[in-house]
Amino acid sequence: MIVIRSKKFTLRPYKKGDEASLKRNINNKKIYRNTLIIPYPYTSKHAKEWIRKNLKEARKKQPTMLNFVIDINGEVAGAVGFHRIERHKAETGYWLAEKYWNQGIMTEAVKIAVKFGFNKLKLRRIYATTFPFNKASMHVLKKNGYNFEGVLKKYHKKDNKFLDAHLFAKVK
Repeated sequence: MIVIRSKKFTLRPYKKGDEASLKRNINNKKIYRNTLIIPYPYTSKHAKEWIRKNLKEARKKQPTMLNFVIDINGEVAGAVGFHRIERHKAETGYWLAEKYWNQGIMTEAVKIAVKFGFNKLKLRRIYATTFPFNKASMHVLKKNGYNFEGVLKKYHKKDNKFLDAHLFAKVK
């Protein structure tokens, strides 16, 4: 079990018992608006399914995703992780409860996760996409040394609308 401590939070795997704080902290229209796969409203069923999926994936020899809870005072205050892990590259994604915004938490969490991805997972490319209106996420990526690589036209479909994506990447 991987646990990484910082002064502000702990990064750790999901565990049974996280469902209530996950639901409470992620169930926010602003988080939904800025992310691609998080549903709204976020129900207890969603939380149970997500935790079950993460626990199952963690048991695999070659996981295709790896997510860390951003644990603040024993609560799931957010998450950061890797999706589409394949050979030398992976996509990163993250979210944070609104009450923790603008405190540098996500910038630090992404920094720690990227270091883990390069050093432990032996990745050589970590990339992320953001919606054009998600300036806070772009700021987190830029502060962590990600470079803007371009705009992917009509790359995502959300709420039956095709949306552009800004592609950022960091390479080792």
